[in-house]
Amino acid sequence: MTNSPQSQPLTSVPLDQMTIDDEASFRHVAHYADLKKILRLQAYEFRVLPRALARWDHAVFLGLTYWQETAGDVVLDRHVPADVLTHIAWHRLAAQALAIPDQQVSADALFFGEAIASAFDLYLVGRLLHHCPDSDFIATQVPAMAESADAAGRTPDEFAALLDTIVADPEQAFEDLRELLFDAATGLLACADVDAALSVLAALDTHRFGPLLHRFELSNWLLYARAFAPSGLAPDPIVRALDQKMRGERVALDWLTTAWVEPALA
Repeated sequence: MTNSPQSQPLTSVPLDQMTIDDEASFRHVAHYADLKKILRLQAYEFRVLPRALARWDHAVFLGLTYWQETAGDVVLDRHVPADVLTHIAWHRLAAQALAIPDQQVSADALFFGEAIASAFDLYLVGRLLHHCPDSDFIATQVPAMAESADAAGRTPDEFAALLDTIVADPEQAFEDLRELLFDAATGLLACADVDAALSVLAALDTHRFGPLLHRFELSNWLLYARAFAPSGLAPDPIVRALDQKMRGERVALDWLTTAWVEPALA
C-alpha cells in the first residue's frame, strides 16, 4: 500500500542537487558567489514538497508562516531562484550573529535579519535592472514594486525616477530600505492599537522607499514575532546597537561583508 499524501514527508535536498534558476543573471553581482558558497559550506538543505502535495500555494504559505525554521526553506521542486539563495544566506548569517545560547531570539533580531535579507533584493534590482533587464528576477520584482508604488499614489514617472536612484547607488538603496524596514517593524510592534499604527505608517510615508513598504509582508513579520518571540518583544540593546553601527557606516553592505560574510567563508 502506498503512503497517503498526508503521510508523505518533505525531502531534504542539498544545494548541489538543486537547479538554480536565473543564476546566469547573477554572476556579475558582488556578494552572490560568496553567499552561495556560505550555504554550501554550511551544508544547507532545502525541503522539497512531496509530489502529491507539490503546489505553489502550499510552498508560499509554509515559507511565509515558518520562515525561521532551521530545517530549510520549503520549495515546490528541485528548482530555486538565485535571489532566494541570497535571502536565505543573509537570514542564516543574521541568526548566527545574533544567537545567544539558551535564550530565545528577540523580535528585534528577527526584524534585523529580515530587513537585511529583504533590502538586499533592492540592491539586486539596482545591479540587474540595466545589466540583465530580461532576467527572471527583474521580470517579477519590478512589476511588484510598481504595483506597490501605484497603490501608494505614485505615478509611473515617479516610480521610474525612483528606479533610477536605485540603479545609481544600489548599496545606498540597500541601507536606506534596511533602515526603513527595521524602523517600520519595531515601531509597529510597539503599537497598542490601530491609531498608533497608522501614526507610525504616516511618519514613514515621507521616506523615499515609503511607497514600497507594503511590498514586504510586514504584517507577517509582526505576527510571527508575537507568536514565536513572546518573551522577546522589548527592545534588544545588542540589535539596536548593531542597527546604529550600520547607519553610521559609509557603506553598510561593506561592513556586513567584513563582519559576517568573510568570517563565514573562513
